[in-house]
Amino acid sequence: MIRFDNVSKKYKDGTVAVKSLNLEIQAGEFFVIIGPSGCGKTTMLKMINRLIQLSEGTLFINGKRISDYDIHELRWNIGYVLQQIALFPHMSIQENISVVPELRGWSKEKINKRVDELLDMVGLDPGTYRGRKPKELSGGQQQRIGVIRALAADPEIILMDEPFSALDPISREKLQDDLYDLQRNIKKTIVFVTHDMKEALKLGDRICIMNGGEIVQVGTPEDLLQHPADPFVRDFVGSNEKTYEAKGELSCLAVPLPADDSFLNGVKTISASASLKDALVLLKDEEELCVEEEGELIGTLSRQAVIQYLSDHLEERGSGHE
Repeated sequence: MIRFDNVSKKYKDGTVAVKSLNLEIQAGEFFVIIGPSGCGKTTMLKMINRLIQLSEGTLFINGKRISDYDIHELRWNIGYVLQQIALFPHMSIQENISVVPELRGWSKEKINKRVDELLDMVGLDPGTYRGRKPKELSGGQQQRIGVIRALAADPEIILMDEPFSALDPISREKLQDDLYDLQRNIKKTIVFVTHDMKEALKLGDRICIMNGGEIVQVGTPEDLLQHPADPFVRDFVGSNEKTYEAKGELSCLAVPLPADDSFLNGVKTISASASLKDALVLLKDEEELCVEEEGELIGTLSRQAVIQYLSDHLEERGSGHE
């Protein structure tokens, strides 16, 4: 889907923002880029939609060099969500969402249907919010509009540059949950920049850790927690081996079984006394597990529940990088 082939960015003053990036992001993947300030993560993101021109190498989307795309065609197929969402203040919510579909020549009927569909998707009643102005919405609601505006013309790729970092912790966590659930339904290719390791672990299918303009390690949350490539990654992730090896937590993380548990036929079972590490090993190949305690099934366990628990228990040094 998106491929970096020896991509570098060097500015006229000699500053090298990114160095010889080689990376492939798969279609439908939630790919997170993280690292300390100045590591090149935003530069990397902006090169995808040509907001920043690369200096060396080649960047491909669907096997085609981005330089060979018409710039409008390229950007219409890439949604973009910023920390400061910059909704047009004098336009209604419907008008804000409709900008790119109108530029692409969609009919009014098709646009109206799409606006209502998107508002419903993020839990905002179309009849209530369609005609409101941005100033009439909370920060969290405005950010939801920013996300669905990026989805309006049904692009293949969504770029998100620290979209939730300006929000209060409660709104931020809610939007993370909403985005995670949304991605499970829409399966877009999302490239998401953050400096928050907990956010990265919670959302990412894979995570790219950068430092000094270079890629240090790319892997799943489990890979980074279990096999950090070097001391920098270990410190940045803040992985706590004691937490990772902890036993007896699975019974607390398991979701109680519903009355009709027939759907569990064929689902693998894990003992409640197993470690979190043991659970993650099995969850690499399974959507969920049954948790068994004293010979009885007590609930089901998902990969997301284990990753969330581990991210909530990161050592302090792993959540404070800027």
